[in-house]
This record gives sequence, C-alpha cells and structure tokens, in this order.
Amino acid sequence: MLPDDDHVAVTDMVTTTFCLSATIHIKHSDVSYRITVVYGPTSSSLKEGFFTELISHKPPCGELWLALGDFNQIYRARDKNKRNVNRRRIARFWTTLQSCDLKEIHLQNRRFTWSNERSNPTLCKLDSFLCNAEWDIQFGTHILHVLSSSLSDHYPLLVADDKGPWRPRAFKVEIFWAALSGFQDVVSEAWNEHTVHTEPFHVLRQKLKITRDHLSAWSKGLFSRIKLLHHASLLVILRLDVA
Repeated sequence: MLPDDDHVAVTDMVTTTFCLSATIHIKHSDVSYRITVVYGPTSSSLKEGFFTELISHKPPCGELWLALGDFNQIYRARDKNKRNVNRRRIARFWTTLQSCDLKEIHLQNRRFTWSNERSNPTLCKLDSFLCNAEWDIQFGTHILHVLSSSLSDHYPLLVADDKGPWRPRAFKVEIFWAALSGFQDVVSEAWNEHTVHTEPFHVLRQKLKITRDHLSAWSKGLFSRIKLLHHASLLVILRLDVA
C-alpha cells in the first residue's frame, strides 16, 4: 500500500541489501519517526551481514524508530513450534535487537506468522513489528493484529490504535480485471500521464499512484456482489487461521 500523501510525507530514503529506511512526517503535527522495512535472508551465510546491516540503520539517539517486515529469523526458541532451532543464531539476533534498542510489539491474536503448510507443519514467527522506547511512548495506544492470510504462507500484520484494528481502505488489483474490456486502456492511459518528478523512485511511485486512482475509479461499483463474497471468504479464512 502506498503512503497517503494527504497525511504523511516520506523523506530521506536509504536502501541497502536487506533494509529500506525512510523518515515519516505526519502532516498537521510535529511528529516524525524513522521507519525501516526489512526482508531478511533465508541463507545462513547471509545472516551475519543482515544483522550488521540492521544495526547500521539505527537512527541517532532520541529519534523515534519503527522496524518491521519479514526478518526470516527468530530471537526466541518458543517462536518456532519444533525444537530444531539454531540457538547460536537466535542469540546473535537477540544481541542485534539489544544493540538497536528495539523491542517487539506484542502480537495480539496469533502466535506464529508463517507456515510451510505441510501435513505436519513447521510454524514460525518470522514477521515482526519492532520499536524503540521513544516510538512506543509517542504511540502508546498501539496494538498489533494478524489479518487473513488469503493466498500467502505469511500472515499480514496491521498495527493500529487500541480502538482497532482500523482497517485502511487499501487498493488491490483483482487478477480477473486483466481479462475485462477496458482494463488495458485504463492502465496505459494512467501510466503515460505526465509527472513532474525526475528521480526514478519518485517517478515510479507517482505513476503507481496515478494508475491506482484510475483503476479505482474504473472498478468502482462494477463488482459489488463479487467483492462482498470475496470479503466474506477472507473473514472465513481469518477465523480458520485463528482456530
């Protein structure tokens, strides 16, 4: 989901092999924080480099920091349902989190976030939201929930205030749209619209935003019955995930 330009501004982006960091400014307030999105390596030989890289993204003392994503690593043995764990690497990841002054945001409604989906499944908590004390104090009413897994072997996570979880109106492209008359024309027209940006990342982001807006307008009201059934099925999947 793209950031909402009406509410936040994104600056100071830094990209490394496994991490992407940026500063989030909340408009109409003086609040800003550093966010780091990670995708940890699955290869054991790359783990040490990932830990070192995460530490390098730590902001200066006093800044708010939120780190999230698929870490592909646990820091507690109980975050896996089987006993074949690498305790040395668990300890190394724990030490990394301590060096970063990060603590995990408690996940409310599920113990694990990933499954290999076999008859005797391996379950792990590979996906996490972590924050430092400054972020935790500023956003003191936050809670973290699991949403429906849909078609993925990972479970999407949503952080919200304690009134929630608030479910943002995320835009999604339905696979079957591509087979409908008019879809290609809408995408082509939107993608070719002029943008004032010159930096490649901003150009891509703007084009995606324009395309999203065009497709949203095009699809509105066309498949209300299908959407109703789709959301009902996701609710059933979520209940089964919890069970």
